[in-house]
Amino acid sequence: MGEMDLAVMLRTMEPVLHAEPYGYAVWTGGVLPIRPFATVLEAEGLTVVAPLAEMQAAGLASDPWARISLTVQSDLAAVGLTAAFAGALGREGISCNVVAGYHHDHLFVQWDRRDAAMAALRRLSDA
Repeated sequence: MGEMDLAVMLRTMEPVLHAEPYGYAVWTGGVLPIRPFATVLEAEGLTVVAPLAEMQAAGLASDPWARISLTVQSDLAAVGLTAAFAGALGREGISCNVVAGYHHDHLFVQWDRRDAAMAALRRLSDA
């Protein structure tokens, strides 16, 4: 069971910026030629999130996205964490796509805004 208290989650979220860019693409073929970080099956095809270099090597095009992982183990039923970090990033004009894993949340922000996103998340955690 993860953390439920919003104040504790914010104080202990410790964002980690991954060094390599990630990408988003839709795969409509057969066997996926890469090992994705995440997938979402939609009517239009399989959305794939993976390291950008692997995607490009497989012929998948994408803009670069930065992956920021929140190290706090939040409970899936916890309330307010997503709204808090989305608000902090939104105030800075930074778009954010979230992949929620069982243990951690992973935020994908525009590659060129990654440092500003990290600063906004640190301010949120320090508040």
